[in-house]
Amino acid sequence: MIIAIDIGGTKLSASLISDSNLIDGRRASTPKSGAASDLIVALEQLITPLLSKATSIVVASTGIINQGRLTAVNPDNLGGLNDFPLQSVLENISGLPVKLLNDAQAAAWGEYCQLAEKNCRNMAFITVSTGVGAGLIINGELLTGMSGLAGHAGHMTLDVNGPTCGCGRSGCVEALASGTAIGQLASDLYKTDLDAKAVFERYHQGEQDARMVIDRSAQAIAELLGNLRALLDIEVAVIGGSVGLAEGYLERVHHFMEQQPPLFQVDLQLAQLGHEAGLKGAALWAEQEQASQECAAQ
Repeated sequence: MIIAIDIGGTKLSASLISDSNLIDGRRASTPKSGAASDLIVALEQLITPLLSKATSIVVASTGIINQGRLTAVNPDNLGGLNDFPLQSVLENISGLPVKLLNDAQAAAWGEYCQLAEKNCRNMAFITVSTGVGAGLIINGELLTGMSGLAGHAGHMTLDVNGPTCGCGRSGCVEALASGTAIGQLASDLYKTDLDAKAVFERYHQGEQDARMVIDRSAQAIAELLGNLRALLDIEVAVIGGSVGLAEGYLERVHHFMEQQPPLFQVDLQLAQLGHEAGLKGAALWAEQEQASQECAAQ
């Protein structure tokens, strides 16, 4: 039995997983203080009730996972927390072996395992939520990179004159398309604080300003996918995250995708694992890694 943990900018989730089934799931808010001690306490409270039944832990976390440490590309997504010794912290709390993976990479692997098109070799998973994450499957394998940065397509620049992203670059996909970006632009237009959920409510009520805000996000995602098609010959793009799964969002991405030349269009699909993609994907990846190690040892 594996404990799978999902660390996001808004929430922490943990669940026991057996044969890809989630058992005894738990949630907590991600601390916004930026203090390492607060995240340690939150993680300990989250997983302690599950430890007696588990033999290992696998983590899907926002940010870059490199040599056991969590480094946020955009520290704002974790309340300013950066360079956090995630693996050693969890090993000290649990006494169990711990594997780490970026959350979008984990979700990408989980969604790839769900694809009906089993002959698909190149797939992109894009999660549009607090930030914009991505995971890439190339030639049937999860792309992680030497330092864990591979697949962070949310920090590819679309507009060099665009808003500054929390990562330090200008005009990133995340700065244009994320739930945070949607809320910021809408708040400027409406002269009142709005989050992405409120913007979608106004969009579904037919408000044109809200439609313009949602369309900026959807168009940025469509342009990103066209770029990934040109660079990596992506066949399928799976869209997830709280914004990506919002009613009507995929249709707007599809609208802007169809405006590109056919050569740069990709098949769009809605994420099948929903908000559990990171948890299930991390567990599936950990199981595959274990199987590969056992085969290599024989």
